[in-house]
Formats: sequence, structure tokens, C-alpha cells
Amino acid sequence: MQPEDLGKIVVRMKKLNEFLIPFIGLKLGKHQFEYQINKAFFDSFDYDEFESADIKVSVFFIKKSNILELNLKHKGTIYVPCDLTNEMFYFPIKGNLKVIVQFGEEYNDDNDELLILPHGEHEINISQIIYEMIALSIPFRKVHPGVKDGTLDSEALRKLNELRVDELKKDRNKKTEDNIDPRWDKLKQLLTDK
Repeated sequence: MQPEDLGKIVVRMKKLNEFLIPFIGLKLGKHQFEYQINKAFFDSFDYDEFESADIKVSVFFIKKSNILELNLKHKGTIYVPCDLTNEMFYFPIKGNLKVIVQFGEEYNDDNDELLILPHGEHEINISQIIYEMIALSIPFRKVHPGVKDGTLDSEALRKLNELRVDELKKDRNKKTEDNIDPRWDKLKQLLTDK
């Protein structure tokens, strides 16, 4: 590991300290935490799929005698380029996730809905859980709403429509040629054989 990599990790940890929940001092029962997520949060995970983010995350933390329950919800927008036209737009996202936290011999996060913390832990860092919940709620394909309803005026969209019309015409011509009765071809051949 290079010294500059270690420096990045230290900066990341400082930025993500606000996502530490010291559950050892909390009473049994329900607790609520609110977080405002922006681009800096995703930068700490080296995730750069969008220009900006404005996402509100609500965490409902339920402490029981031997387990912890986390119910997370998020809602907000990300500023992304349209996959068809490359026009920037605000894309709404939302989602939720439920995670059960149990205690065991060693840390294990192999299961998306079950987290095992080592006995003796007194706090939980939920930054990774929040990051994964939001990142997985972003669809692979993001299309500007103006493309869907026909209100977007863009050079790329005009060019796509021009090309699409040509393709449709070619398809129609091919279909009409395919639908011609083969007996007509024989008659046409008689005309050309003269």
C-alpha cells in the first residue's frame, strides 16, 4: 500500500464518522437517525456515476436485548446524463433496506440482510450499508423524462429520430417484399423475358 493510499483511507474514515452509531449507550427500543447524502459521500467510495446527489436517508434503529434491526429508507435525486441523448437531468431515486445485526465470533457481511458483528463491539458504521442501498437503487438505464413524453428538444434526439425513421422505412419495405405472393414473381419474370 502506498502512503497516498493510506492518506485517502484516513480522510475517508474522518468523513464517514457521522455514520457511526454507538449502540452500547442506547436504550432498548426504537431510535431514528437522519442523514443528508451528497456527492462527497459517494466520492469517499470512489463512485462517480453522477455529477451530484441530494438524497435523504432515514434510519430506524431498533435495539433489542440480543439483536439490532436497521430499517433504512432513502429518497432523493441524482444529477446524471441521459443514456440516449447525454442531456443532464435530475433523476429521482428511492428505496429501502432492512438489515438484522447479530453478534458472533467474527465480522461477516456476506448476506445482504444479515450482518454479524464480533462480540464486544460497541458501535456500528452504517456508511457501507447506506452506500450499497443507494447504489443498488440506481437503474442501469437512465432516460430523460423529456424523451419519454416527447418534450425534450435535443440535437442528439433529433438525429436518433432521423435514423429511426429510415430504419422503420427499410423494415416496412422489407416486410412488403416478404409478403409478396411468389406467383407474382413468375409473372414479372415473363415480362422481363421478352
